[in-house]
Amino acid sequence: MSLRARDVWFRYGRTGPWVVRGVDLDVEPGEVVGLHGASGSGKSTLGRLLAGLDRPRRGVVEADGAAPRPGEGVPNPVQLAFQDAHSAMDPRWRVSEVLAETAPGGGAEVAALDPVLVPPALLDRFPHEISGGEAQRVNLARALLTSPRYLVADEITASLDAITQAVIWRLLLERVRADRIGVLAVSHDRPLLDAVADRVVDLAALQAEPAR
Repeated sequence: MSLRARDVWFRYGRTGPWVVRGVDLDVEPGEVVGLHGASGSGKSTLGRLLAGLDRPRRGVVEADGAAPRPGEGVPNPVQLAFQDAHSAMDPRWRVSEVLAETAPGGGAEVAALDPVLVPPALLDRFPHEISGGEAQRVNLARALLTSPRYLVADEITASLDAITQAVIWRLLLERVRADRIGVLAVSHDRPLLDAVADRVVDLAALQAEPAR
């Protein structure tokens, strides 16, 4: 079982350029795979495809043998954590409400969250009252509350300082190892990926020649 892409192609619109071209990729449970690429190379698009938020024009995406199906009444086995954590939260909701929306057990699960990942003092605050690093902790906690099999972490620490980056990744990797979550770590920062991933692949090397 794995999260896998096979000969995946994607473009926006019927005649736009191919953003993802013939990509094959596997992420095993408990494995951290780094996906490296420059800005605009299509790596975030590939992450959305693997999470089931977009459908490939050609090819197959599967998580443990089935296509990811977000928003169909059951937790998606593939969760996506975004770079801009603040924009992923409803500004009218307190952090506890943001988390409870995702948690299958609602408020009880939020109350039982690891206080190292989300300090209890954050729960009564609104998104505009927390820092970027704190928002990213909430972003990750929300994804992990669904007990995903796989996590696509898309530039999750790109806008944070080095110390906060290290803290976020340490917390995430501890949970990944404990629960055998497969992670696709998407970043333009090759040294970061070398530090956190079991292996790193370059998107440019996975892409086929542009289709005509």
